[in-house]
Amino acid sequence: MAALAGWDNFYVIVGSSAGALIGLQFVVITLIASRPVGAGTRQAGDAFATPTIVHFGAVLLLSAIINAPWQRLSSAAVVWGTVGLIGILYEIAVLRRMRSQAAYKPELEDWLCHVVLPLAAYAALAASAYAIRWDASSSLFAVAGAALLLLFVGIHNAWDAVTYHIFTNKGER
Repeated sequence: MAALAGWDNFYVIVGSSAGALIGLQFVVITLIASRPVGAGTRQAGDAFATPTIVHFGAVLLLSAIINAPWQRLSSAAVVWGTVGLIGILYEIAVLRRMRSQAAYKPELEDWLCHVVLPLAAYAALAASAYAIRWDASSSLFAVAGAALLLLFVGIHNAWDAVTYHIFTNKGER
């Protein structure tokens, strides 16, 4: 399909990056798992670590969606729009988890990178699926922007989690 033809390399790079980062995140979590577990650590993991994997997975899924051999662009838009809507619902769950966990008091940066920016990315996906009927080119750029935002938010959050665990648990060894 002509509208998606120019996006092949972009999504191969972005999707491959997301896939590699998912694997790396599992390695890091495995290494951190040997450290002592404090009270509320599981709740904090559900609030902070799991969403990172979900965002990387969403980027990988978006890459697969865009590279699939669609007959009509509107069919692809329905699928990525569904990803956006599910992502919005998931971010509401993340917000609730962040508020209910007691292991860590989130700061502004945490709210921004764990709730606000991912919510904006998923909302852009949902909105671009609706807007595809008027401006396909802009909608495809919105999907690309959402994928990049989720990728970079995931990178930030993964780094933030690793440094938190290293510096917080360093004294307990």
